[in-house]
Amino acid sequence: MTLPQLFFAYFATAMTTLSLLVVTRKNPVHSVMWMLVLFIHIAGLYLFLNAEFLAAIQIIVYAGAILVLFLFVIMMLNLRKEETVKKYQAQWPLGAGIGIILAVFLVSILGKITVLPALGKYSIEAIKSEGSMMTIGKVLYTEYLLPFEVASIVLLVAIIGAVVLAKKRIE
Repeated sequence: MTLPQLFFAYFATAMTTLSLLVVTRKNPVHSVMWMLVLFIHIAGLYLFLNAEFLAAIQIIVYAGAILVLFLFVIMMLNLRKEETVKKYQAQWPLGAGIGIILAVFLVSILGKITVLPALGKYSIEAIKSEGSMMTIGKVLYTEYLLPFEVASIVLLVAIIGAVVLAKKRIE
């Protein structure tokens, strides 16, 4: 294996393991901390792929803002009662069996896909000549302007909802 393949193998196994740690921890604060490590590894993979802007955005937006939002929501909720209750202990073998069957179906279906999409107009040479930030800006504000604006409205609604939920009722 070459050095780039070793780096990619490390990031792939680390991100898979960290994803499993995020969803299997009982304590939600521990899940958020594992998610922070996961986001840092994702940013490292972006750096490995020469996407410095995406790595910076990953750290600033996800590891910074989104995780702080998650922590605020966790702290606002009363989760002590739910941590002590043991649930789904009898159903885990059935769930694991169904998960294995679905994984086999997914691998068999994805193994049959041979169609490759057509190459876009943004080749590596075109991105290097313009710069990655200029290319991202052009694509984001021309082809994907509507989804960008919809995402900003969804985030604005989420912020307003968080403020309304956190505000104490004045009566």
